[in-house]
Amino acid sequence: MPRKWPQWLSRCSSWLLTQRGWTVKGELINAPKAILAVAPHTSNWDFFIGLLVVFSCQLKLSFFGKHSIFVPPLGYIVRKLGGIPIERSRAHGVVTAIASQISQSEDLILALAPEGTRKAAFPWKQGFVHIAKQAQIPIQLIGLDYKHKQIVFGPVIREVTNTHEQMQTICAFYGNVCGKYPKNCITQP
Repeated sequence: MPRKWPQWLSRCSSWLLTQRGWTVKGELINAPKAILAVAPHTSNWDFFIGLLVVFSCQLKLSFFGKHSIFVPPLGYIVRKLGGIPIERSRAHGVVTAIASQISQSEDLILALAPEGTRKAAFPWKQGFVHIAKQAQIPIQLIGLDYKHKQIVFGPVIREVTNTHEQMQTICAFYGNVCGKYPKNCITQP
């Protein structure tokens, strides 16, 4: 797993999570390339909790962000944190481009919200599954469970074979994880 961030930041972030009552359940994948599917994404607070986890684990990762947050001066900070701007209003070959970038990299961990929005939405976007399939990398499901204040390192999908079946497995896992605003996490029709 590629690492980044200083030890003092890791200790400080761990302390903050602990002080807020958050605990960790499960084990983080140890791979140079992977997709971390983090859900449910129902609040802007998810980003800050996720950032504390990233700093605590000293993870070097990339993540997608709405293109509008990449304007100065915030854009510089978001890029330094690993942000990749995405124009969500139109399809433009993101899956192929990111899969190619991952394939050509020595190490690249991509964290994303599989729903693609904080609003209630179903079905979820499948781009991350297609990226994993094209780049031939695993997906780890990570839940932000506000009800139990747990960061849940869930199952790992080692190989994407059937997108439809694996989306059902993914939604079933997140059906048991309570987001900050549970009504905004729809995992079944």
